[in-house]
Amino acid sequence: MMSDWIPFEDAMYLVNQAFLVGEDNTAALLEKTSIEVYTGRDSKKHLKGSGLVQNMLLVELLEENDNLNLLLDLGENYKYLMKRPNITAGKVFSPNIKSYIQFDPVVPWEPVSESEFTKMTAGFTLL
Repeated sequence: MMSDWIPFEDAMYLVNQAFLVGEDNTAALLEKTSIEVYTGRDSKKHLKGSGLVQNMLLVELLEENDNLNLLLDLGENYKYLMKRPNITAGKVFSPNIKSYIQFDPVVPWEPVSESEFTKMTAGFTLL
């Protein structure tokens, strides 16, 4: 079930680090990222989030990659890989401006160990 994989209570959580990652291992850092866990009308837990990204970095990622993943560090041992989340952004893309994007999972996120997280981020080409 989609709701069984969310180990958090209903609340807003700040994310320590978040990266949008392309299939080619290029990545863009998201700033001011947070996730919200809430219980829907179906009595199941749901998750949605947002983060601030420099518009040109998002454009660069999407020029070379059809699919993006999201790597999240919530602190301590709470690190997750969200594969191919739905990403929504505004329609205005001024080059030197940062904009908020919204994301929500399509499939449950995968827990990532501290060593896996370090290995993954060390392999990024950060835009």
